[in-house]
Amino acid sequence: MTLIKPPSRRSFLKSATGALATMVAARLALPGGAWAATPAPEVTGCKLGYIALTDSAPLIIAQEKGFFAKHGMPDVLVEKQASWGATRDNMALGSCSGGIDGGHILRPKVHLYSTGSVMQNNQPLPMYTLLNLNEDGQGLSVRQDYADSGVGLDSSPLKDIFAARRAAGQEIPVAMTFPGGTHDLWMRYWLAAGGIDPNTDVDLIVVPPPQMVANMKVGNMEAFCVGEPWNEQLVNQNIGFTAATTGELWARHPEKVLGMRADWVDANPNAATALMMAVMEAQMWCDDAGNKQEMAEIISRRQWFNVPVRDIIGRIQGQINYGNGRTEDRPDLAMKFWGERGETSYPWKSLDTWFITENKRWGYLPGDLDTAALVSGTNRSDLWLAAARGLGLEVDFGDSRGVETFFDGKSFDPADPEAYLAAQTIKAMA
Repeated sequence: MTLIKPPSRRSFLKSATGALATMVAARLALPGGAWAATPAPEVTGCKLGYIALTDSAPLIIAQEKGFFAKHGMPDVLVEKQASWGATRDNMALGSCSGGIDGGHILRPKVHLYSTGSVMQNNQPLPMYTLLNLNEDGQGLSVRQDYADSGVGLDSSPLKDIFAARRAAGQEIPVAMTFPGGTHDLWMRYWLAAGGIDPNTDVDLIVVPPPQMVANMKVGNMEAFCVGEPWNEQLVNQNIGFTAATTGELWARHPEKVLGMRADWVDANPNAATALMMAVMEAQMWCDDAGNKQEMAEIISRRQWFNVPVRDIIGRIQGQINYGNGRTEDRPDLAMKFWGERGETSYPWKSLDTWFITENKRWGYLPGDLDTAALVSGTNRSDLWLAAARGLGLEVDFGDSRGVETFFDGKSFDPADPEAYLAAQTIKAMA
């Protein structure tokens, strides 16, 4: 486990700016209709990584149900990764060097890789966000010892408890899955909203998703934020309880994406579109209520997750077992893969703006980084719309989902991210 403090380095800015310029130039060289004359994929496969999390289901289903082959990509390989750190390292290698070309990743990783802020020697790895894999479906879980504390969506009951422990010289390990990733940001937001400073009042540590439950069982952490099926497994094993689901923090929040190395997409635009069409079909399949049981059975298999179906099925149907005798029927909190018209899958640029802004808040990205340039250089909503047309869908979303509102009453206007930052009383940035 690694203790995390926000980075202070800014040396990657110059190289990151150069990488962004390269990505923008590549996009100008590949206008929206460039693949129309040559629709056949340039290659028939690629290597995609995934972590054993329920939101990787569209990639698994695309392979299991033959959607990749249907769209001319029969040689796609979907390979399990041990951790988000391993995913980063394999992405840097690329398939030509034994790594991966893209896959199921935390949405902010596209920005963190592209700027080089989490890469070896701060070397930028240009990446594209091709589509949003899911909304909601993560959890904030706490050790069973805190069952009588009153902690829930409001984290403030932990404030005095943690303060007393800190005063006694004790560490307070709280786990997430990758610095600056979604689980880190949800944990930080939840704690800060309750008056707990995640930089000084707790000790943030990194633990791979499949290792969360085992680590809490042996007392290595007080709380964690991770995706399913690990929160449900924690409850089923009577080790802890879910204080809140992340959909309660921010309704219909974006989560994982299909992210690809920019050089692979630029070299294979037809294949990238075909890949997206296959995953989008899988997202539609996953969102069909009639397929939930089969989906849980498929991803539970040994070669994919190797967990019991009961750890998966409840929460993807909106049956939230928080633990301690509390169960709620909340279809609004179920993990979403497609939505009514594809709005879940569509990579709204305004949502990228929030993730970059929040990473500035906690010092993972510098405050003067050009957010608009980073979004423009990494978000390929143009390819998403082309893939949708290829599937016969008539949709035309814009860049912004509008103003977002959070559980604590604060809001984020993507047109004015500085106002959001100014409203935060707990933050790492100056």
